[in-house]
Amino acid sequence: MLTDHWPLLELRLTTPRLELRLPSDKELAELAELAAQGVHDPDRMPFSVPWTDLPPRERARSVVQHHWLRLGDWTPGNWALNLAVFEHGRIVGQQTIAARDFATLREVGTGPWLGLRHHGRGLGTEMRTAVLHLAFAGLGAAEATSGAFADNPSSLKVSGKLGYEPDGTERLTVRGRATVLHRLRLSRARWEQHQQAGVRVEGLGACLPLLGLADTTHSP
Repeated sequence: MLTDHWPLLELRLTTPRLELRLPSDKELAELAELAAQGVHDPDRMPFSVPWTDLPPRERARSVVQHHWLRLGDWTPGNWALNLAVFEHGRIVGQQTIAARDFATLREVGTGPWLGLRHHGRGLGTEMRTAVLHLAFAGLGAAEATSGAFADNPSSLKVSGKLGYEPDGTERLTVRGRATVLHRLRLSRARWEQHQQAGVRVEGLGACLPLLGLADTTHSP
């Protein structure tokens, strides 16, 4: 079976409203279509790589290509897990968790997007809560990082709610203009103070070698 060679296909994260997992081919097409319909207000750009400026059809194709690319270039020392997010079986967005040299650094980064019509209902908080639980409770992470531009207060609010602390700023060029990125960092101690109940992780054990860990090293 394919899962014998790629056990990440059986990894599941569940919260009271959401399920996060790798999508099937049909579900990947649905995720791409969701991106084509819009991810954010076009007057602003929340991503350092402005992939959502592409025309809808190209935007959808980029979601598919990026999904395949990150699976195809996966190594235990450099990985990015692009999980489709489902609310009661309906696809609503994507939540990424990524790491380099995780076995040594014990640090992950996260990055989400939601279909525009699913904004404003707390789903962004819930899906990031899920991957933080995977990182800290499942993988024994020491820290998690994130970031948001100054004109993205909703993302900064989510990070504050989950316990992230300021980690400096960075100036980037986005859409040809200088933009300030606020870096954020979440320690294990802060996560333990702010963690939210109700996250379940299934199918992790067989995935650990692909994430740079042995079965005996994932406990905090």
